[in-house]
Amino acid sequence: MADGGDVREGSGKAELPLDVGRREGAATADAVVVEAVLDALPSPTVLLDPDGTVVMGNRAWRAAGEELGEHITEGADYYADALRLHDDADARALVHALRELAQGRRSEVSVDRALPSPADGDLRWFHVQATRVDEAGHVVVTHTDVTARVRAEQASHWQARHDHLTELPNRAHLHELIETELRRAQRSIAVLFLDVDGFKDVNDSLGHEVGDELLRQVAARLMAGTRAEDTVGRLGGDEFVVLCRDCDADGAELLARRFQTAFAAPFGVAGRALRLSASIGIAAAAPGGSTALRSTDLRSTDLVRDADLAMYAAKAAGRNRVRVFSPDLRHAVQQRVRLAAELAEAIDDGQLVLHYQPVLHLPSGQVAGAEALVRWRHPERGMVPPGDFVPVAEQGELIGPLTRWVLGEATRQTAEWVRQGLPFLVGVNVSPAMLAAGTVVDDVAEALAASGLAPGHLMVELTETSVAEDAERAAAQFAALRVSGVEIAIDDFGSGYSSLGQLVNIPAGVLKIDRSLVTGATDRPSQSAAAIAAVVGLATACGMRSLAEGVETPEQLALAAELGCTFAQGFHIAPPMPAEELTRWLTERPAAVVR
Repeated sequence: MADGGDVREGSGKAELPLDVGRREGAATADAVVVEAVLDALPSPTVLLDPDGTVVMGNRAWRAAGEELGEHITEGADYYADALRLHDDADARALVHALRELAQGRRSEVSVDRALPSPADGDLRWFHVQATRVDEAGHVVVTHTDVTARVRAEQASHWQARHDHLTELPNRAHLHELIETELRRAQRSIAVLFLDVDGFKDVNDSLGHEVGDELLRQVAARLMAGTRAEDTVGRLGGDEFVVLCRDCDADGAELLARRFQTAFAAPFGVAGRALRLSASIGIAAAAPGGSTALRSTDLRSTDLVRDADLAMYAAKAAGRNRVRVFSPDLRHAVQQRVRLAAELAEAIDDGQLVLHYQPVLHLPSGQVAGAEALVRWRHPERGMVPPGDFVPVAEQGELIGPLTRWVLGEATRQTAEWVRQGLPFLVGVNVSPAMLAAGTVVDDVAEALAASGLAPGHLMVELTETSVAEDAERAAAQFAALRVSGVEIAIDDFGSGYSSLGQLVNIPAGVLKIDRSLVTGATDRPSQSAAAIAAVVGLATACGMRSLAEGVETPEQLALAAELGCTFAQGFHIAPPMPAEELTRWLTERPAAVVR
């Protein structure tokens, strides 16, 4: 018997080797104790001699062998049979580690091991824990089935990286995938950022369950339209991202056109056929080309951000468009961010000023009121027109403070004119964002209370488009304002898409005819006259008065009066002017109270 290295035979069972000089009976007793200890362990466990031969296995070990249909029996070479069952890098590493443990070159072995089930081929995971039990090099190895735990961890890991609704990669996983591709310096990639046009209307009108089903159908169409090497993911809401591997901007644009074609067919949800479109932005990264940014200079957040900017440019151009990112888009955003920061300071620092454009009461020829128009006296850029900064305020969180400032200043100035004996109506434009937020009634009430102006001297104006977007909410707020005595005007009528039913239900008192119809009186007199007459008739039928905007010539003013418009405004009558200048102008043209 080799010193501490052989397996003894006795009564047909392998026994533990004993030190020289110990009695045979004691050895047998020790083996019985060891066997009892191993059988008490719940996990399949074996005792190996220094060479890896199985000295004994416990009941759980034998039962596991019967269940799996494959077993390493007592007396067998554990190392060789372990490789026979499943020879891979992990198995070889385990055998190597066990040999080192037996030789005293490590203190323990603790690894997870995956084995295919002989029955169905599904993987089962075992936690293999091994400990050296004596100086000779005997090793106890336990095998704990951790399949349930590993599968739960895998499911949790998968769920953390995928969208629960569409099962597509989510935002975090998408960025991981894009980051990996960017680090591959020899591959061009492109990112498509897709936003579903009109999805909010579906969600709001038909409910979130219908919206969810629609998103699942969108995801399926995108998956069907991509190449095998592409990845479709969902950022959230109705925003999807497609990662295109080995693809430049031109290839990505072809794929975007394919997506647009896929959207051409209606979506069937809730028994309805819904027709939608998509606005798509594209950003590409190349290893070192001149037409795209170098991938090694980018992060995933950079590429997705650029594609997002291109998508917003596509949506701003009229929806259902495709736009490829260019540096000028980022520059424009940087300019807007800078302008927004400066605007926030301007509101607080007194850089804003109101100009007032007179409104003429056509039957009497007297001034009936004025429209308040905000201007920005920038310390470096001079007078900034509203078209340059109001959209910036609407995109950020400044439209509320800006509108409240305008309401406060306009009502204060109008109250001053009333005290001076110039009682007329002042109109203030309110942003669609304020209408959507539902704060218009409270903001107006606060401005009137602070200025002491009677409600009858204020007119709130909202565009036809903003009214049409949420006619029910607009009607409720308009009704509350009119009950308080504030006049309501629908601005730019003829440029939007409101229905006759919506117009009838909106409690407005003035319908402002869009300048595009009035301007046409010079270019297309017969067509414009018919359009203006139709709007005037519509306003009259709805109990409203009409106001012609953008009157710039005597002919246009005469036509507005001839067709029955109640009011008119435009540069032919007077341009917008500061309050003090308007005060002087009004003293020459007595104001008339609108009734």
